[in-house]
Amino acid sequence: MINPIIKKIFKKIKQYDTIVIARHTSPDPDAIAAEISLRDSIKMTFPKKKVWAVGAGVAKFRFFGNLDRVDETTLEGPTLLIACDVPNKDRIDGVDYSVFTEMFKIDHHPSDEVFGDCDWVDDTSSSACQMIIELLLKTPLKYDRKVAENLFLGVVSDSDRFLLSYTTSTTFALVSKLIDKAGINFVDLYKNLYERSIDEIRFHGYLSENLEVTENGLAYIMIDTETLKKYNVDTATPSNMINDFSNIKEVYAWTFITYDEKNDIYKINIRSKGPVINETAAKYGGGGHKMASGVRVKDKEMIPKIIKDLDLDCKKYLEDLIKNSD
Repeated sequence: MINPIIKKIFKKIKQYDTIVIARHTSPDPDAIAAEISLRDSIKMTFPKKKVWAVGAGVAKFRFFGNLDRVDETTLEGPTLLIACDVPNKDRIDGVDYSVFTEMFKIDHHPSDEVFGDCDWVDDTSSSACQMIIELLLKTPLKYDRKVAENLFLGVVSDSDRFLLSYTTSTTFALVSKLIDKAGINFVDLYKNLYERSIDEIRFHGYLSENLEVTENGLAYIMIDTETLKKYNVDTATPSNMINDFSNIKEVYAWTFITYDEKNDIYKINIRSKGPVINETAAKYGGGGHKMASGVRVKDKEMIPKIIKDLDLDCKKYLEDLIKNSD
């Protein structure tokens, strides 16, 4: 049985001749793959529609395809904005959402803001790309092998190669059907996500050498501008490596704090393999999943408070483990 919201979304896409697709700032592979794949699918299905995928590009993810530049204030007639992988409006990148006739989101994060009547939020999904796969497989939307490959990589990236708890039988079923229908050679695709320069490998070593670990099992590291320049990597690199640290025996939650000099903001990426961390993230204006969250703060003095609270999350988790084992 098809989810009613999927039917509603397809009907809305048919209704509008001018569509802009956006995603969150500081995008990861899931966000970029979702918006580019949805754009290309809509254009294949409805060649006469004007469809753009917008937002700042990331050189490392250029293999997904090109992004568009559009001045939304010059668009004529009714306009639709579809936001992928975005839990709140303030994080939409590359477009002013307020000028559109209508908008909605397709997102796998817990909902903290309503965008429109067609919002599709599924926080049991591994990724936004998993949701786009379902949309394409259950509607007349067309796709080719490139679209399918992008979506596959988006799911692989956000599920950390199907290792995270958000991976379900539904994830495998949708991806399997996509592979069969599109003829994806998925082995050849992995290098796009996992091939790294020697600078990145050395930076990875720096992270390993300099992680601080508390007695409660919280690992954390502050990464300043000088360190990024020394290793010739950008501000997105730490967040793209954070899942690599999930198998440290003594660590239950870990966070990378990176200073983004261009935007004068501290990006705090948080991961967990036990403690619930999204409540702490929400306390400081961030959010996300229970085991994968993030915060962005302007004030450096907030960082020790966030680290302290995350350490308390780990402490509570350990206490609960002991209590439940008695």
